Amino acid sequence: MLTLFMAPVAAQDRLPPAPYAYQQLADPAKEAKAKALMETLRCLVCQGQSIADSDAPLAGDMRHEVRSKVAAGESPDAIRKWLVARYGNWVSYDPPFDRATALLWLAPLLFLAIGLWLAFGRLRGANREEEP
Repeated sequence: MLTLFMAPVAAQDRLPPAPYAYQQLADPAKEAKAKALMETLRCLVCQGQSIADSDAPLAGDMRHEVRSKVAAGESPDAIRKWLVARYGNWVSYDPPFDRATALLWLAPLLFLAIGLWLAFGRLRGANREEEP
């Protein structure tokens, strides 16, 4: 019974963080590039935070990858494409419009149209009741 309750403890990440997870680059210009890119990437664990703001171990690994690639001279667009290829469109706060994300982009418009239709129908029904 004790081993059943100890299983979550054994599942904790015991590896040390990646070198650039919590350490900035020495070059301020490259660090600014990395920081700007990290603020546009979503933490896959937290989902409501960017990888720049998250303390999750996966976000730390992603920060390390971004900083390492920026230090190696890769462009932010190439790094973003690599992360999207590895983790999918979900990693980006600005996913592209395609078949997989069409509902994400069109749902707010659909809900707005339904809300306007319901409000218009309700107002029209109230006007009919007032006109005997």
